[in-house]
Amino acid sequence: MSDKLIPWDKSEKTDWLNSQSIKRSYKEDVVSKIIALENDFDVTQYGALSYAPNKYPLFIIKNKTFESEKKNILITGGVHGYETSGVIGALKFLNEKASNYISKFNIICAPCISPWAYETINRWNPNTIDPNRSFTKNSPSEECQLIMQEIEKMNISFYAHIDLHETTDTDNTVFRPALEKRDGVKQKEWGIPDGFYLVGDSENPNDKFQKAIIDSVREVTHIAPADEAGKIIGKPITQEGVINYPIKKLNLCASFSNADYCSTTEVFPDSPKVNDNDCANAQVAAITGGLDYLLSL
Repeated sequence: MSDKLIPWDKSEKTDWLNSQSIKRSYKEDVVSKIIALENDFDVTQYGALSYAPNKYPLFIIKNKTFESEKKNILITGGVHGYETSGVIGALKFLNEKASNYISKFNIICAPCISPWAYETINRWNPNTIDPNRSFTKNSPSEECQLIMQEIEKMNISFYAHIDLHETTDTDNTVFRPALEKRDGVKQKEWGIPDGFYLVGDSENPNDKFQKAIIDSVREVTHIAPADEAGKIIGKPITQEGVINYPIKKLNLCASFSNADYCSTTEVFPDSPKVNDNDCANAQVAAITGGLDYLLSL
């Protein structure tokens, strides 16, 4: 008998979708907090997921006064909906820290790009597509299409883009096994790092920018150590807590803005050393650490 893996067909993808269930409320957890920002920010609905448009409106949040002489900062969260602190951290930054920076920068924030995945605690969208591998022209991911179209309409360049993510134990126990079945391709299991780390751009690494973020987060939570081979999730570290990916080749979210400075954060929420508040605070510290560095240049 052949042990060759066979990729999922359409019916198997439908079976996967039918097996998903709502586990939390996007409206209560996220939309309510976005609407509460309207007194201080320009809150705009830029679209809705066609899967359930009344349930999944999409929002972008900006300075009320947008000034052309200021440099533009993009903050994205919830590209992978199950990575909770990215969503909560983006909103926490807007609530607690953004006022310290809006006189210097134009802040643009999309706090939850994948609301269905937020509610079902998923990496994929309903069509078994990973949005964070789909930031391309004619993307197969509606979530990616909509945010890219909104940013393109602004017709501005970006100084920095910080994309907020997590690496969880379920990456090995749930999502990589599902990926193996979906694609029919054997997946390697890697050690999940205990701590915070960053993914920079191998084509434009900005090492000092990454270090500033790491140093800021260090005040809030611990930094992930490299494994015995000097790697994090199979990639060699370039400095403490930092690895680099070819982000454009992989069609990652941090690539589509073409920002001068970019970084993808990775919080480890399953560590016994942290709680949910620590994780959200780590995301806030990542943003403020990056912005403080840019202000120092």
